Amino acid sequence: MPIIDAQVHAYERDHPGRPWAAKLHGEPEVTGDEMVKAMDAVGVDAAVLVSPFTMYRYDASYALQVHAAHPGRFALVKPVDPTDPAVGDTIADWAKVDGAVAVRIMMTRGVSTDPADPGLARVLAAAARNGLPVNLLCWGRLDQVAQMAALNPQTTLVIDHLGLQQPFEPPPPPEPFAELPKVLALAAYPNVVIKITGACTLSHQPFPYRDIWDPLARIFDAFGLDRCLWGTDWTRATGLLTYKEGVEAFRVTDRLSAPDRAVLMGETLQRVYQWTPKS
Repeated sequence: MPIIDAQVHAYERDHPGRPWAAKLHGEPEVTGDEMVKAMDAVGVDAAVLVSPFTMYRYDASYALQVHAAHPGRFALVKPVDPTDPAVGDTIADWAKVDGAVAVRIMMTRGVSTDPADPGLARVLAAAARNGLPVNLLCWGRLDQVAQMAALNPQTTLVIDHLGLQQPFEPPPPPEPFAELPKVLALAAYPNVVIKITGACTLSHQPFPYRDIWDPLARIFDAFGLDRCLWGTDWTRATGLLTYKEGVEAFRVTDRLSAPDRAVLMGETLQRVYQWTPKS
């Protein structure tokens, strides 16, 4: 079973040809070539390349460029704008792109708090029509997501980063899993899956981050590993750990059996996103 990272980012330095909308915390540049090199160094076979909203907003052109340069290594996710009346057409067009597997809503960036908001409904309906899951950056909005899941049972909702706010640099929050009961409540909705991305950034201990495993076990038990997708959220995590540490923490732990590891670190992702890396 291939090892697939459920969320990585790649980006160029800010330049006039593709200017940044804002500065992302972290390295001044992590190109697609550099991302592939980091993956190769630790035996990660493929990854879901999420176009970084901070810099590129709704423009996924750099992610498309990276995908073209590294055939078979990356699936693609593009942020979409629920306030755009033409977002349904955008999603239909995106679904036709080679490697496109999902769209993303940045719910923490000025999106309506109404679970029945017409713009959100438009995105979720269009995604379902086109066979695309919807990734949700939704910390602080988990009650809203539960209602969205109930209102849109035909749409697969993928919760980013455990549904929890995660740090860009040390220290982690004093109570990083304070919202865990709300996360666990989302398991009641069969159309909700959850990304175990960036989990190591919530640890108060050094590698291998032993203090994250009890809360993660509660998530695994609630959702089942067939609704959990492992990933690093590289490059957001650069201020807290290395890429190798984010991968190896899930390989060296005794809290996962080899079959569990295969499901969490690749099998579920391939089924949810209906995508398999090409050799």
